Amino acid sequence: MSLRKALWALAVVVCLAAPAAVQAQGDYLDVYIAKVKPEKLPDFQALTKKWVDANRRFNGDRWLTLVSVYGEGNVYQFSSVRKDYADVDKSNEAAMTAAMKAFGMAGAQKGEQDFMNCLAWSRGELRRRRWDLSRKPPTDADSYAKLLGESRFLRTTAVHVRPGHIVEFEALLKEVKEAAEKNPQTQPVFVSQVVEGSKGTIFYVTTLRSSLAGFDHNPTVAEILGDEGYKKFQHISADAVEIADSALFRIVPELSNPPDEVAKVAPDFWHPKPMMAPMAKPKAAAKEPVKKP
Repeated sequence: MSLRKALWALAVVVCLAAPAAVQAQGDYLDVYIAKVKPEKLPDFQALTKKWVDANRRFNGDRWLTLVSVYGEGNVYQFSSVRKDYADVDKSNEAAMTAAMKAFGMAGAQKGEQDFMNCLAWSRGELRRRRWDLSRKPPTDADSYAKLLGESRFLRTTAVHVRPGHIVEFEALLKEVKEAAEKNPQTQPVFVSQVVEGSKGTIFYVTTLRSSLAGFDHNPTVAEILGDEGYKKFQHISADAVEIADSALFRIVPELSNPPDEVAKVAPDFWHPKPMMAPMAKPKAAAKEPVKKP
């Protein structure tokens, strides 16, 4: 897996039945997930910041970077929106061109190797956005950018569906979507499906929040569906779902290179200024000893 794949991807899983203005932004999510060796964290962060700077200066790729808060430790996710498969090639070429301009061929290759040496494991996934299964999408491109720009945390559940149960699982999600969109207390939920890079069928169900407090007091599936609907949900889930893995991530702005329309929502957050080291106080001049006459 090349560094261009590692450093250019975006974990924001998106919503269904989205208007054309939002859907036109891309039908795929190009996601690279990596676990960093604990002793290599400083090197990993320093290398990633260099690649962020290169892509900003030379019009390379755009992505969001997230780090695990709850789930397996030291896991980072780089995620980018792609229009189609051809756009994957185009974006990777832009990223590599930026790296070559910033570091030269030898420097870019060394940076890639140094980056990979920081990792315990990694994998890449291409996910197709399931607009038909997501709910309450932003109504236009500006509101979509605002949602991303104001987000600070992402909770995602990877649902592994058993073979032969995909149709009934999709029908279940559509029922939840229909009921949830009638409830004024529910918030956007984004669904995507892995099409490259997975074993079996995996759906990601994802929500975004501006703070951890945003995950409090949300309607449960039982409250959304009611007693009978929830019993049906449990029955189908027991048959269709093999396992569901949940994780909560924090967005890392200093390791991200978001699209301009996202960054301008909160420029101080997305483009943080480097911390200045406090200036050392000048030492007082040493007093010369008083000479005795």
